[in-house]
Amino acid sequence: MSPRSPRVTVVTAVHGPSARFLPQAHASLCEQRLPGGWEWEWVIQQDGTTDEVRPYVPEDARVSFGQGRPGGPGVARTIALARAGGTYVKVLDADDRLTPGALARDLAVLEADRGIGWTTSRALDLLPDGSTAGFPGDPDDGPLDRGSVLDHWKRNDFRAPVHPATLCVRRELLIALGGWMALPASEDTGLLLALDAVSRGWFSAEVGLLYRKWAGQATGQASHADPVEHAARTAVAEARARALAGLAWAYPAAAPTPRTTA
Repeated sequence: MSPRSPRVTVVTAVHGPSARFLPQAHASLCEQRLPGGWEWEWVIQQDGTTDEVRPYVPEDARVSFGQGRPGGPGVARTIALARAGGTYVKVLDADDRLTPGALARDLAVLEADRGIGWTTSRALDLLPDGSTAGFPGDPDDGPLDRGSVLDHWKRNDFRAPVHPATLCVRRELLIALGGWMALPASEDTGLLLALDAVSRGWFSAEVGLLYRKWAGQATGQASHADPVEHAARTAVAEARARALAGLAWAYPAAAPTPRTTA
């Protein structure tokens, strides 16, 4: 990769059970066609230090692999930011696949409008038999006003109107918010709500992600639905979003008011 080329960093957290899907995620990255001069890099961070993952990491100069003590996917993604050199950060879970054109669509929106801090897109469930299924109630293609995600999430039993696994975000905004939330799950929803609190987003109605459904995924485990933990996760994610919304800070920052002299 050229050190001078504009770049989007794709960040992936992975653990042993999901490592076998990395080659398919890599293939979906290789299918991406970016605007002239743009490049992607893939920063993979293992949530742990076992030997289960490394054999599945592709041999590709654009791929960086790191390991660390286990702390969950949010911790893995956040520590991976130390190796992220891109202007934008795109999420790609280890077991998911991007659709052709997904990165180019994200870049087109973010490059065209500095007032948009982040993008999302339509996602389809990728079922074990290879078929796909959509989600009802996607928003219209276009901008998402500040606070709209939180409002929908509260009114619809804590279901966001857009999928956090499709997120692409300006790196400086992601860093300013501290990366992903320190939660055992829903860390990506917590980040989405925080972004929604301080900046406008965008939803692309074109399918950008195939979200794999399989027995080993974290969101399919019984612990993910534990009512006590779920209540705590939603409470702290909402409190953070509302606290951010109440501050006199937004992205992009308002230009300072010129001083006048008497």
